[in-house]
Amino acid sequence: MADSTIPLIKLEPWSDADFDVLRRQNTPEMTEHLGGPESEEKLADRHRRYLDPAENGSMFRVVLPSGEVAGSTGFWDHEWDGEAAYETGYGILPEFQGRGLAVAATVAAAEAARADGRHRWLYAFPSVEHGASNAVCRKAGFELVGESEFEYPKGHFIRSNVWRLDLTAG
Repeated sequence: MADSTIPLIKLEPWSDADFDVLRRQNTPEMTEHLGGPESEEKLADRHRRYLDPAENGSMFRVVLPSGEVAGSTGFWDHEWDGEAAYETGYGILPEFQGRGLAVAATVAAAEAARADGRHRWLYAFPSVEHGASNAVCRKAGFELVGESEFEYPKGHFIRSNVWRLDLTAG
């Protein structure tokens, strides 16, 4: 399943104090494969959604053993091929990239989705052009099931790989 050399991290529920994480992730570098940076208003809307897990899924800050916040991850309801499922996403800040933290965060988010227990599948939809994000899915134990036109953010379509993880396995 997942790579056994993933670093230690913990996931903490998204809070009011985490708006700065969204701002730091909202750069041309971090959003290159996601349609580019969002306006301050859209970031504020996203932050409000992240604060309401009952309506919008579970979002987390990714915390290192030192207490530093390295980024975010989460999972939310997403119908795929007519079936209820979860979707996941992740963003590790540039100064923490290249250490396996996105894999660790994705594995931890998958465990949280597994514990939530409402759906069998967890999907991820990285751009076909985003090699690092596709590697995260592979290393976290997802299987590549195809490609699709994927809308993210709303109104912006990208060609994505479709990765899925069976939450009932292992």
